[in-house]
Amino acid sequence: MKKKTAIIISALLIVLLTLTGCGDEVAQTDENTPAPRDGMEIGLSIDSLVIERWQRERDLFVSKATELGAEVNVQNANGEVEEQIKQIEYFIDRGVDVIVVIAIDDEALLDVISRAKEAGIKIIAYDRLVRNANVDLYMSIDNEKVGELMATYIRKKIGSTGNIIQIKGSPTDYNVQMVQNGFERVLKNTDINVDYAEFSENWVAENGFKVTSNYLASGKVPDAIMCGNDNLAAQAIKALIENRLAGEVCVVGQDADLEACQRIVEGTQYMTVYKPVEKLARSAAEEAVAMAKGEPLNITDTINDGTYDVPYERLEPIAITAQNMDQVITGTYHQRNEIYLNVNE
Repeated sequence: MKKKTAIIISALLIVLLTLTGCGDEVAQTDENTPAPRDGMEIGLSIDSLVIERWQRERDLFVSKATELGAEVNVQNANGEVEEQIKQIEYFIDRGVDVIVVIAIDDEALLDVISRAKEAGIKIIAYDRLVRNANVDLYMSIDNEKVGELMATYIRKKIGSTGNIIQIKGSPTDYNVQMVQNGFERVLKNTDINVDYAEFSENWVAENGFKVTSNYLASGKVPDAIMCGNDNLAAQAIKALIENRLAGEVCVVGQDADLEACQRIVEGTQYMTVYKPVEKLARSAAEEAVAMAKGEPLNITDTINDGTYDVPYERLEPIAITAQNMDQVITGTYHQRNEIYLNVNE
């Protein structure tokens, strides 16, 4: 009996070891190979979720696409170009129907997007144009109009003369150049002087503090500060606060972040540009699903990406000040109790 029992136990151990080995092999295969999928799948590659607006737009996009019957695979590149390239390669391997990309670099994705198109995958460049890539659709706000709104407001506040500084966004983001084009067009026939300008690599917000602090340390005070977004504006205003100049210098930004709206009603930031990103995100989801179904685009506008004229869907931005905050933002984009949190009404 003891001998039979030992034989049975040995046999069981061999079976268990064999099953364990198979389990390890399967786990390794699952880790390295994209899982099979059913139905429509849309890949969404986001530059970074540090900025408030991208979190909002991700949620709106996923919600609308899911409602329309698609699965969305969201990847966050954390501001790393190589990581974003790997994410798009992963989408190609999965054979997704459509890739929606918020590009970190306007040129670095050219090769990987070409490979995706060769694989029959449709590409939507969301908010930021990918240069020379011949994407299937570019969807964004009118970025030149954003620059025009900023310059128009500065001109209104300081007149046709004065010194300003510019704290721009990332030099690899083509939107930055488009905003600059609109900004320069408005100031072209004025005596407003851009006394200093600097890009902010990867949209690092702290550059706003550094540039403003260094400028003030030189003994000069600007009449206005044009900031590439509201995060940069926050840091510029932090430097102004330290020098007891908050509210005295006209600071403008874009994105209508909650904290920017709070600063506007408090009086430390003068203006931000609201971009109807809720509408943009939902529209992008609708277009992505339509592409996945093979439906034709109903868009007639185009934009030149440097080589090709690509379909272009654009929305109009709105300048937001303390005067029109309640008409445009309050109760829709942000709630009143949040905007006026630090203000005694």
